[in-house]
Amino acid sequence: MMDAVSNIKIEKTKTSKIQSVDFNNIQFGKQFSDHMFVAEYKNGEWQDLRIEPYAPISLSPACAAIHYGQAVFEGMKAYKNDEGKVLLFRPRENAKRINVSAKRLCMPEVPEELFMDAIHQLVQLDADWVPQNEGCSLYIRPFIFASEELLGVRPAEEYKFMIITSPVSSYYTGPVDVKIESNFSRAAEGGVGFAKAAGNYAAALYPAKLGQEKGYKQLIWTDAKTHEYIEESGTMNVMFLIDNKLITPSIALNTTLSGITRDSVIKLAKDLGLEVEERRVAVKEIVEAARNNKLQDAFGTGTAATIAQIASITFEDERFELPPIENRTVSNKIAKSIEEIKRGRVADKFDWIYNI
Repeated sequence: MMDAVSNIKIEKTKTSKIQSVDFNNIQFGKQFSDHMFVAEYKNGEWQDLRIEPYAPISLSPACAAIHYGQAVFEGMKAYKNDEGKVLLFRPRENAKRINVSAKRLCMPEVPEELFMDAIHQLVQLDADWVPQNEGCSLYIRPFIFASEELLGVRPAEEYKFMIITSPVSSYYTGPVDVKIESNFSRAAEGGVGFAKAAGNYAAALYPAKLGQEKGYKQLIWTDAKTHEYIEESGTMNVMFLIDNKLITPSIALNTTLSGITRDSVIKLAKDLGLEVEERRVAVKEIVEAARNNKLQDAFGTGTAATIAQIASITFEDERFELPPIENRTVSNKIAKSIEEIKRGRVADKFDWIYNI
């Protein structure tokens, strides 16, 4: 729990939309809760902090974010425990990361306590929107974008910081088939691959669409220089289990997002006694392990899916089927551990849970 640290004005909706929601049949990111948080950045400071009914916003056709792409966001979730209390998973890490992204895109940072207070008050107000159904949660989307009316290539001087929330179910309904991408690139060294910038996702849509047309749910991205090293899987970090060793690409080159779920999985894996290696992971190494039946497990990690197990990996014309899901003790155990921590069913020895 925390006390309010900022002067946030609250205007409650006159008519809630919650009765129109079928919580047993929720589509990811299609329905939105009653309220949203808004703050304006003008004259060098965040001001006019408010929570108001969820509604469209008015923007100038010359809004700088539309033309020059200054936009970053975060993704996080709220859960209900078995007693109905609302819990957040590692929200301060999201507060830190949005500022890493903002700094890279020459945008004003949001004070961490303002970020936390806004999340707290918004989720507290819309607590009834947090599903208690197994596998469901309230997705929280904080974002910052340049709102100045500007046609000119320079950092904007006016911004909006907003938070919207949406009840969601599982992002994937089962294991995913993926393809190692050796033509298109997601990010390059010196770029913005480590930032949660809106443009990163736009650039990935076309190659992802081409992959989906061939039956692949996601791509495994490779480095932009040589396409010899693995970086991410779709919008997630990726991990491989070879000879009982968990291997994941290093984030040191700043081409890959520093995933909060990734970090959590690494800590849990080490706690379970697994050897973990964060390093450059060659495509050749994964392909050879798959050919020799040494690739015991592969999965993506991210806020939306938490653990997305990979059913098959295709490289060029070779398709490698991975072991049956029920035989994957590592990803199954880690997925269960994270879920139990998020829902307050086990002791939180890592101090990851924030109570609303």
